[in-house]
Amino acid sequence: MTKNQQKSVQDLYAKKSICFGCGPANKDGLQIKSFRGEDGLELNFKTKPEHQAFPGVVNGGIIGTLFDCHGNWAAAIALLDAGHYDSIPSTVTAAYSVKLLRPTPFGVSLYVKAVVKELQLNKADVVMDLYADDLHCAQGTGLFVAVDEGHPAYHRW
Repeated sequence: MTKNQQKSVQDLYAKKSICFGCGPANKDGLQIKSFRGEDGLELNFKTKPEHQAFPGVVNGGIIGTLFDCHGNWAAAIALLDAGHYDSIPSTVTAAYSVKLLRPTPFGVSLYVKAVVKELQLNKADVVMDLYADDLHCAQGTGLFVAVDEGHPAYHRW
């Protein structure tokens, strides 16, 4: 099945999500679409003019949001696939960092890969890399944790 034939994890599991970065129900958000890849999740994202920090360069906050949401989804999918949960767990960002390696050019498709490096019962350490064409523009890491009933993010999907 090619990416054109499969649904994004957001469309499969979180149709009603209002998240600014990845919520399909937020018409004013980024509406990122993460897809299963060989060893993690993959994302292709086309920036809009309002995503620029200054002419020709993508704002670092947009890159951080891509990492935050895409890494969170990589963790949730890994926890589900590992059999730790019967349904997609509600995960939140405990910590993440972004290292901007060079200015990220505006006007080209951005590719982000998220790979789980360590998986525990209810959390995952994820590594993320962002490319603009062949340029490696940013890298990041994140710790994402599944939450229980009573947490504000529990079953927000």
